[in-house]
Amino acid sequence: MTIDAKQLYFILDNTPYEQNIMLVGKHGIGKSRILEDYYAGKNCKVVTLFLGQMSDPGDLIGLPEKNMETGKTDFMLPYWFPTDNSPIVLFLDELNRARPEVLQTIMDLTLNRKLAGKSLPAGSRIISAVNNGSEYQLTDLDPALVSRFNIYEFAPSVQDWIKWAKSSGIDSRIISFISENPDYLDSFDSSMEHENLERSPDRRSWERTSNVIKKFPELTDELKPLVSGIIGNKATALFFRFIIENNIPSGSQIVLNWNDEILSKLKNLTLPVLTQVNESVFKYLESCTNDLQDSVENIKTNLNSYFSFITGYAKELQSHFISLCSANFYPKTLSFIIENDFSLYQEIINSIKK
Repeated sequence: MTIDAKQLYFILDNTPYEQNIMLVGKHGIGKSRILEDYYAGKNCKVVTLFLGQMSDPGDLIGLPEKNMETGKTDFMLPYWFPTDNSPIVLFLDELNRARPEVLQTIMDLTLNRKLAGKSLPAGSRIISAVNNGSEYQLTDLDPALVSRFNIYEFAPSVQDWIKWAKSSGIDSRIISFISENPDYLDSFDSSMEHENLERSPDRRSWERTSNVIKKFPELTDELKPLVSGIIGNKATALFFRFIIENNIPSGSQIVLNWNDEILSKLKNLTLPVLTQVNESVFKYLESCTNDLQDSVENIKTNLNSYFSFITGYAKELQSHFISLCSANFYPKTLSFIIENDFSLYQEIINSIKK
């Protein structure tokens, strides 16, 4: 049975700490990110060890040293080992890429919670992640090691990702594209299985794409080679065509160049896409407020026009815009509105009261 992020949270909440958990899934689906976000909310530290990068057991257990009092060999604590007796979540990533001699060290760790004779703090949890599929170069795991884990096939849903993407500032154009083309969130073309250098999109690569295109209000052809190196040619072509065909105005266009053509485009968009346009407006103002002082009057006019549009379009869209007016989300944008367009701010406050 495949589990999504919500089901994983339930499993983490209800599995005793002394039971180990193994997550099986493809690369780039956000396993480590999801765990870090989940345990951050519980004030618990996640220590991630990439076992596939370790050349020998010393990378895991630390280097040997002579104990001058006993004359015996001790091991210096590795950098990650907790010294304050606070429980941790030890995330063993790429478990089935580890060298056999490293896996032997893992055996004692997963069974006895000990590493070179030193015990993990009480309450610590061990979670591992493995890749499965013929496209990976993997190490066969000993059945005795596998038996020490509760095993779950993990595939976070598209909605899990969209929720995360909205809260993490992923470019709204990418969120709109994935909402309409969910198969392209994690796309692996089996026909290219042996072409190791052929790119296909995954969650990690979409985040990298977002970081690249954020500063470009419009996606021009000169950006295609740059993006194709991140998500592949096929996904790039479909993504650019989607943006052009849907005529989604950017935040900068709305703020700086509001006109009847932009208004006409907005009227043809669906409510989910328009909520992402709302966020695009706030993200643009948040990142550029220091550079917009010469255009304050123009921005005031355009913001009021845009707010009038969304107010007349749907109450849900207006409510979404208002919810973004929070110092917790976009403090610079909120300050800009209060300082430069107090009448709009008053209108927002009145809408909240109503």
